[in-house]
Amino acid sequence: MNAMNVLISVSDKTGIREFAAGLHALGMRLLSTGGTAKLLRDDGLPVTEIAEFTGFPEMLDGRVKTLHPKVHAGLLARRDVPEHMTALQAHGLETIDLLVVNLYPFEATVARADCPLEDAIENIDIGGPAMVRSAAKNWKDVGVVTDPSQYTQVLEELRAHKSLSPRSRFALAVAAFQRIGQYDSAISDYLSSIRSFDDIDETGRVQRQAFPAQTCLQFVKLQDLRYGENPHQIAAFYRDLHPAPGTIVTARQLQGKELSYNNIADADAAWECVKSFDPVQDGVACVIVKHANPCGVAVGTAAVEAYDKAFRTDPTSAFGGIIAFNDVVDECAAHLISKQFVEVLLATDYTPGALEVFKNKANVRILQIALPPQGCASSQAIDCKRVGSGLLMQSADDAQLDPASLRTVTKREATPQQMRDLLFAWKVCKFVKSNAIVYCKDGMTLGIGAGQMSRLDSARIASTKAQAAQLSLQGSVVASDAFFPFRDGLDVLADAGAACVIQPGGSMRDQEVITAADERNVAMVFTGVRHFRH
Repeated sequence: MNAMNVLISVSDKTGIREFAAGLHALGMRLLSTGGTAKLLRDDGLPVTEIAEFTGFPEMLDGRVKTLHPKVHAGLLARRDVPEHMTALQAHGLETIDLLVVNLYPFEATVARADCPLEDAIENIDIGGPAMVRSAAKNWKDVGVVTDPSQYTQVLEELRAHKSLSPRSRFALAVAAFQRIGQYDSAISDYLSSIRSFDDIDETGRVQRQAFPAQTCLQFVKLQDLRYGENPHQIAAFYRDLHPAPGTIVTARQLQGKELSYNNIADADAAWECVKSFDPVQDGVACVIVKHANPCGVAVGTAAVEAYDKAFRTDPTSAFGGIIAFNDVVDECAAHLISKQFVEVLLATDYTPGALEVFKNKANVRILQIALPPQGCASSQAIDCKRVGSGLLMQSADDAQLDPASLRTVTKREATPQQMRDLLFAWKVCKFVKSNAIVYCKDGMTLGIGAGQMSRLDSARIASTKAQAAQLSLQGSVVASDAFFPFRDGLDVLADAGAACVIQPGGSMRDQEVITAADERNVAMVFTGVRHFRH
């Protein structure tokens, strides 16, 4: 390999010793800055300091060190343009053939709640992004490495072929511009989230808005999809740049056909619902989803019991549905599930026997996904919805119901078992499209009314579904995602046999509904929390 110049300037030193040693062994001349140069020199590697290379000292506390024509001309000069090479020769400049740069840790710095504005500003990298852009623009001649995860592949290719292929240099350039985009977006989001310059306190800490004045959302494409909700729509699946653990994008597919747009949307709905049940405190939970709505939810002592109860809620709707468990699926449960047509199955894990059963259902998409770690946010903090040329953003509906905050507003009180069922119904109701009515008993949904324009219609539909499944609503409990605007909805529930109702309260006619509940000998509990879902 002909002697090549490599410029190394990294904030994250992970793997840089080994990478630089490998480059030196290939005959490359190492150029470097400040702390990186010292690190490599301490390892016995010959390093030319950037100040020696440019003939100009680092200055302004390191703010200016690589912002020099010798650096940028060496990165930007096109080797196939004679005038460029003549210009370099005329000014005594050299080419730089490989750039290894990662940026100041701006994102990690501003993630600290107590980060002063001064720290944030000082962690805005200037020279690094400038060099990365120069090298990436000139990708036909220069390789640019921006992440330690790239070191091994780059070194292996250089060892094997003495140079990087055009394909590799282009891929590295694309990754470099993506990183610059992410970095600049983080800076923009941070600075535009500061409420006011006047809100900076004496320690330099700032008051930040939850929603910045300008947002630059960053997503990474996981795959192109065959089509969208309908065959005439094109679609793709993306994940957040830094996905939360225990979310659908972290799932591992063990078997089955490629996931479709609708599969992913429904699988997410099923998983978000089922993981709200703690397998230790609540028991093994099973959620069956169809068209983004739960059509059966239950808890049991084992997966097979939870599935059997959930399926009995609405066997008709469960056909071709998505099934999710918050625990391990064993062989017993697998045999029962395999009797039904299922599109997607999600669980924290599967026994070898269960996977063997599903081999006979080769088209079933089997996903393994871990529950989020204890105490870790289980979903992204912000929900987004496109509206025309706009975007609605809100914090995630992750409010946890404190049983101590519940308020019984009727003469009759729920029994301990009914209270457990009310809390179960309330968890399910949160994941049903509004207007939502959910009948439950003994840790099992009995009837679900979803997505109706009238709460009264949702109540009627839920009771009709229970009747169709031959499930008795006598003594059942009911959850409503929002308040009852009139007593008629309460009367429908009581007529069907409901004994207890949980709802947010807050209607102008709350007293009318409470009076109706007392007349019908129905216990009613107010949560003070609404769970609209559209």
